[in-house]
Parts: sequence; structure tokens; C-alpha cells
Amino acid sequence: MPMRLEIVTAERVLFQGDVDVVVAPGIDGEIGILPNHAALMTVLQPGELRYRTGDNEEHFVVTGGFIDVHGDKVSVLADAAERADEIDLARAEEAVNRARQRIVERQGDVDLERALHSLRRAQVRLNVTRRRRGAGAPQRERGAGA
Repeated sequence: MPMRLEIVTAERVLFQGDVDVVVAPGIDGEIGILPNHAALMTVLQPGELRYRTGDNEEHFVVTGGFIDVHGDKVSVLADAAERADEIDLARAEEAVNRARQRIVERQGDVDLERALHSLRRAQVRLNVTRRRRGAGAPQRERGAGA
């Protein structure tokens, strides 16, 4: 028996449909959700959210938000989200480089916490895209606190 999944951002509904399993980046690690899961509401961390229906698996990048499981309905209220296959690899690499440069060259008015958060989001997008496209395993980042 499938469960209903809804992935929503402030701008749009990314997905609504019946799925067999959802795996999401929770605050304490990955959360696996199957039909008849106990009620749950938790914070999402930046990372990969995926769902499976039969043999089909879809992947999204979320940059935070909340997940609410109630009965056989899973609601993902994401700060931002996009399908992994829609991410432009070159633009994702540029975003990581820009974020790193802002941290290294920061002036007094640059908020380090925001800059690190921006770098983490950019790295998640890049790593998920590389993994999904088989562009090699993502390299572990050093010294960025992420």
C-alpha cells in the first residue's frame, strides 16, 4: 500500500504522488519512511531527498526545511528544493567556487556563518549532481567546516 508524498517550496509544488518509500536528510541523519510510519515532524538538513515507486527512484536536493509524517501522508516543506537531474553541473561547480572565495577573501561585513551555510548548500547540490550522473565520487571538503 503506497503513501502520499508532497514536496513543496514557497515557490511551487515539486511533486505530489503515491510512493513506496521516502529517504530524507533529517537532523540526526537519513530518515527512511515506509507506509504506516509513526507520526513524525523534524527538521531537514541540506542534502538528498529521494523516493521510490516500484523500480523507479527520483532524487531531489533540499536545502533545509521540515518533514511531516502523519498517517500515510508525507509532507516535505523545503526551504528550497530541485530535482537532481535539473541541476547544471557547471553552475553548481561555479557556486561552490564563489562560496569558497567569499570565505577566503571575506571582508569585515561578510557574515562567516552565512557564507559557510552558502558553501554547504552549494556542495550538497554539486555532490548529489555528481553522484547521480556518475561523474565520480564527490571529494571530501577540507577546512570549510562542512
